[in-house]
Amino acid sequence: MKELTIDASVENTPVVIDFVNELLEESGCSMKIEAQIDVAVDELFSNIALYAYAPSSGAATVRVEFRGEPPAAVITFIDRGVPFDPLKKTDPDVTLSAEERKIGGLGIYIVKKSMDNMEYEYRDGQNILKITKNF
Repeated sequence: MKELTIDASVENTPVVIDFVNELLEESGCSMKIEAQIDVAVDELFSNIALYAYAPSSGAATVRVEFRGEPPAAVITFIDRGVPFDPLKKTDPDVTLSAEERKIGGLGIYIVKKSMDNMEYEYRDGQNILKITKNF
């Protein structure tokens, strides 16, 4: 397990993605899976940066672990911002045209659909969001 604690700012999103990608590449993860994880990491870290501490700022921790059966990457996002459970957010109606849909919510929906598992808990004053992607 490796982790990175960094200021939760949009400018740090590429740093977080690079951190995760380096570990994924070391683990032998395919480029296709890596790209799916990149989208999820970008979305989730950006949401923390934009909303968790607004209007002030704070830190976020990104933890990367690997498990063996089935082979998978488990990425955990931890922040002390406003409690927010993205799993309770209603999925957008993707049968509507882009013009008919409400703005927002599509990113979390994409993460839910592209990852194999997503868990959230608020514990000890922390948002803890865990995504799992099987290789």
